[in-house]
Amino acid sequence: MTPLLILASIADALLLILLIAVSGFVFGGAPEGLHGDPASVAGWTGAAIACVAAPVMGFVLKRRGKPGIGNLIAWLPPAGALLLTSGVFHPY
Repeated sequence: MTPLLILASIADALLLILLIAVSGFVFGGAPEGLHGDPASVAGWTGAAIACVAAPVMGFVLKRRGKPGIGNLIAWLPPAGALLLTSGVFHPY
């Protein structure tokens, strides 16, 4: 279960890098800028926090003897990103 948790952490880190890199193009201003609608910025910031918190919670749950739930939580941000970009789910 540990290799899956490490892969989830890498996927979350790459997703966080992507969120930071394209935020300037989405919200305007300079790259890595958040000059946009406050609700959109809050959602974007929440997604970035989820990319950091999910692997941390995964490792905490693994340490407490629940590696399956920890893996599930760690894989939630990449799975959510795949769901949003697949076109199956429209957030608007």
